[in-house]
Formats: sequence, structure tokens, C-alpha cells
Amino acid sequence: MDIEKRNRILSIVLGIIIIGLGYYLYHSIVAPYQEVVEREQMTEKVRYQMGLVRDALVQYEQDMDEFPPTEGGLDTLVTYLKTDSAMVAQGDSLFAPMESNKSYNPDSLVYSPRPPHKKFEYTLNDTLRPNIYLLEDPDTDDRIGSLENTTELNAASWE
Repeated sequence: MDIEKRNRILSIVLGIIIIGLGYYLYHSIVAPYQEVVEREQMTEKVRYQMGLVRDALVQYEQDMDEFPPTEGGLDTLVTYLKTDSAMVAQGDSLFAPMESNKSYNPDSLVYSPRPPHKKFEYTLNDTLRPNIYLLEDPDTDDRIGSLENTTELNAASWE
């Protein structure tokens, strides 16, 4: 084998190695970033969903003069959204999902969009005036309201 042929083969092999390592480097940089972006988008969806539950709780409190009780509170809220004539008529515009390809469903409103789709945790403190509640995401530290401070009524932890 002459020297030119050997150099050409060596150049081709090194070129293939450089392209392979370049692809590996690109993938090792982009893949973790995509995971971070997906995680941030999911957090935004969960917070939006919690905001919709807060809006429903405020509407319930305005109509019933009290928040739903702790025991079965979110189920009571869903029943209210399904039976109140104003909520049935305006529910799809008031509580529209973040994704345009999904439709409004009162049953799914109280569940987190983050897999495994756990139900939000709701607790009412009716020993204070005004009554206050705490709505929590079971998978993160995100919460709306407080059980101790009336100044945090309807206040989200991320705002």
C-alpha cells in the first residue's frame, strides 16, 4: 500500500470518528436541556391548573358564602361545577385548559396534569375569619393559600 492510499484511508476513518464524536457531543448538550424545558413546561401547566381550581374555589365561595369543607372538598367543588347553571354555561370559557387541543372537563380540573395525575390536596381552616384554605400540588412544593395567614388567601407560592 502506498503512502497516498494509506493517508486517504486514515483521513476517512478520522473524519468518521470526528463526525461521530461531534454528534455525541451535540446530543449530550441538547438532551439535558430538552428535559429541563419539558420539566418547566409541565410546572407551568400544573400551576395554571391550580390557578383554575383557585378560580373555581373563589366562584364557589362567592355563590355559597363559604368554601367547600375539607372532607370531600374538591369533590364538592366538582359537583358544584357540574350542577350550577352558570358554571355549566360558562365553565368552558372560565376554566379553559392551557392546551387548545383539550376540552374543559370539571372532573379533571382537580387533578394534576403531571403524571401520575394525582389529585390536588385541599384543606380548609374554618377556625379563622375569614375562612382560608390551602391547595397543594402533591408532587411539588407549589401551593395556593395558607392555613395560618389570612393575608395569603388565594395567594400562590410562585407569584
